[in-house]
Formats: sequence, C-alpha cells, structure tokens
Amino acid sequence: MVATPLLNEIIEKTQEAIAHQGNSIALHEPHFAGNEWTYVKECLDTGWVSSVGKFVDRFEKDLADFTQSKYAIATANGTAALHICYLLAGVIPGDEVLVPTMTFVATTNAIAYCGAIPHFIDSEPHSLGLDATHLDHYLNEISKQENNTCINRQTGRPIRALCVMHTLGHPVDLDPLIELCQKYHLILIEDAAEALGSYYKGKHVGQRGLVGALSFNGNKIMTTGGGGAILTDHADVAKRAKHLTTTAKLPHAWAFQHDQVGYNYRLPNLNAALGCAQLEKMTIFLEAKRKLAKKYEKMFKNLDYIRFLKEPEHSKSNYWLNAFVLDDSIDQFRDQLIESFIEKGIMVRPLWNLQHTLPMYQYAPHMPCPVAEKLQKKLIKVPSSFQLGS
Repeated sequence: MVATPLLNEIIEKTQEAIAHQGNSIALHEPHFAGNEWTYVKECLDTGWVSSVGKFVDRFEKDLADFTQSKYAIATANGTAALHICYLLAGVIPGDEVLVPTMTFVATTNAIAYCGAIPHFIDSEPHSLGLDATHLDHYLNEISKQENNTCINRQTGRPIRALCVMHTLGHPVDLDPLIELCQKYHLILIEDAAEALGSYYKGKHVGQRGLVGALSFNGNKIMTTGGGGAILTDHADVAKRAKHLTTTAKLPHAWAFQHDQVGYNYRLPNLNAALGCAQLEKMTIFLEAKRKLAKKYEKMFKNLDYIRFLKEPEHSKSNYWLNAFVLDDSIDQFRDQLIESFIEKGIMVRPLWNLQHTLPMYQYAPHMPCPVAEKLQKKLIKVPSSFQLGS
C-alpha cells in the first residue's frame, strides 16, 4: 500500500518521542509518588471514608486556591458536576442548550438529565473549541429574542445556555463567546473536565462563565479515583451547588429535612484525600506534560502530512492529551494507523463519535458541522502520561 511508509514514519516518530522500548504504553495513566498512601491511610485509620471529613474541606480549599476561583465544590464525578452546572444555569425541561457536537458524551448526557434538549454546534480546527463567528451567524438565522430570552424559531423552545468545552485541555477562545452570550441572553457554562491547569489569557479556565466543571477521573492530569468539581466566583451559586449535591438537606443536628429534589453527588473523604496529594504535585505534572508536548512537536514538525495540535496563542494548555491531525492525502488510512499503533502496544485513540450522530441524539437540532465531521475522521490522540515527559 502506497501510504505504508508514511504511516510507519508516524509510528516511528511517536515511538521516539515516548522512548518506546516495545512495552505497552497507555494513552494516559495516573502517577502516585507523593502523599497518596499517607492521606488515604489516615482516612482508613480514622474511619472517615465517606462524604464528610477534613480532606473534603481541604481539597475544596486547595482546588479553589490552585484555580484562583472563589469557590470549588467537590462532586462524585465530572458528569455530576456538569449536571449541577446546568441546573445552576436555570436549565429546565423543554429548554435547549447549545453544546459542541465534538465532545465526550457526558457533556450531552447531563443536559438530558435535566429534561432539556442538546443543540449541537460546530467547532473550529485550531483549538477544537466552538467557532464564535459561525455560531453568531447561525443564531442570527434561527433564533429570536423575547423578554430577554433566546428562542429557537424552528422549535419554539428557549435556548437557555451555551456550554463550551476546553477540548483535550486546549482552552477555547472565550472572549468572543462571552460577547455572543451577552448578545443572545445565554448563560455560559464551561466544561473544563479535561483542562485543570489550563489558562486563558492568564486566568484559569472554568471561571469566565457562571460555572465551570472539572473531572478527576483516573485518566485525567490528576485523579481522585473518580471525582469532579464545580467552580464559580458567585457566593449564592456556590451555596446552592453545595446544597444540591448534598441531597438538599437542611442543616440540623439530627433531623433529616430536605427542601427540594437534591442529589447524592458529594465526593467521599477517601477520594478527596487522594486528590489533596495529587494537587500537591500539579506543578510537576504540568511541567512534564509540556515537556512531552515539546518532544512530540519536535518529532512531527518535518512531517508534512500531519499537524500536531499546539496550544492556542491566547492560552496556556495543560496538554492533557496530545494529538495530531492527518492531512487530507492520508486521512483515509486513519483506522489502519490506529490498528498499527495498537499492534505495537501503543494505545492511541480517535476523537469521540460526534454527538449528533449518536442514536439517542440524532433527532436533536444541530447546525451544519463540516469542521467537526472532518476532524473526527482525521484526529488521533497519542500517549500522554506524566511518566513519558518526566
């Protein structure tokens, strides 16, 4: 096959970047070399392993300090954080929420949890984030304003919010999207699940909207085993977030009184202990991730048929997952290339299937998505663990 030498060269350059010696290389795995054992053992020794304990409080404070957010509310996972973010934004059954079609399914599922309808939007090719210019043109065509509410002319439903995603850790260009939200009376939510340690114009992501969501799943830059968090700079929003995530229980020494439908979404102390230890190493994690990204960039720079994804000019990325985009001349060999990588023990992955193509969302409204559809066929994520850059 004509493309085989080119594919082999991509694999060889990747192997060189990660110093591959034939062993199996995960796409992304956690690293434990700090106080993890000490803090988790303290939970076991004291019996404080559930949803209250000193490590939960400390983790929320440490996370707020790290992100320079006024408030951080820990949750059981990133999907739970997103669900609460939508509720805090006022999303109710029958609303529409604008969301990228090029995202992980949790971003969309959390909309459905609210009884709302996802409305899928295209991305731009450089940051992989939403394209504000195209979205503005689209909303100008399909929406109208009634009583400071954006209404979809085609469905008659309110478009309540816009959720942006910082894909693979690369911050989306937020300023024009903030202006767009003001113009169309939309609440801005940031899905920063993949972007802990990423900055947009000097400010940590997840704070420019009303709320932002983080994830600490085992494959993220740092982990609590399973966990997430809500970021906000608004005291009233933070108070309601904590209330909703603790089953909406009213404070009382012994009575069980709940004043609305709430959710058992709090992060256990055991997981928070792991998170506290991991946060202590974040600076080291971020340095290693940038070092690995530089290795990949160096290895791929002379390959004309692939484009390495670099952080946007306006941002500092955590480079959670490194990735490259195949040129049109070889994108038909994407699956063959992925299979060849995996045969050599190198775990690579394509982008997620686009949300508007999934069976449960195929009838949801969406704008034309030519960029996302093209990227989905051309992008490959490569191993990006801390250990590879340390």
